[in-house]
Amino acid sequence: MMCLVTDRRRADPVQQARRAAEAGIDLIQVRERDLEAAALAALVAGVLAVTRGSRTRVVVNDRLDVALACGAAGVHLRGDSIPVSAARRLTRAGFLIGCSVHRVEEVERTAGADYLIAGTVFPTSSKPATPTQPPILGVEGLAAIVSAAPAPVLAIGGITEDRIEPITAAGAAGFAAIGLFVERFK
Repeated sequence: MMCLVTDRRRADPVQQARRAAEAGIDLIQVRERDLEAAALAALVAGVLAVTRGSRTRVVVNDRLDVALACGAAGVHLRGDSIPVSAARRLTRAGFLIGCSVHRVEEVERTAGADYLIAGTVFPTSSKPATPTQPPILGVEGLAAIVSAAPAPVLAIGGITEDRIEPITAAGAAGFAAIGLFVERFK
């Protein structure tokens, strides 16, 4: 499974979404955390418009309200978001719920999620190391999360073509990325 994560500072999300859907990308996570609800909803609507009719599904980062209002396929919950069980009570059957995890100890709180995104696996420019950031997982940390998780796990953080094989060998179901897709789908 491949997931494009948007970053409008690096590429236009609607243009990226159009090209990603044409290329058969499985999932697009609209992750524009600084946008207010109306601006985010407008962006999500644009992404949904260009992916309609494709197999590409669109999820909204952490904003269940916007995901539901726009008719997105799902929501991706951060570590400090509402519990998966609460999101499930508010959504329709088939609505995707994903969760971010940074440590194997966090897997337990994701019960009922459809997929997990684990990271940061490798150093990355979009999340430079700081005292407040979780440590780099590495392939071993990713493998530990995969072993503990009841749902498919996607790797994120520093994803490059040459790192896809080690990610797969660790048991990940795929990857999520920003930078890997910027030039491909600009």
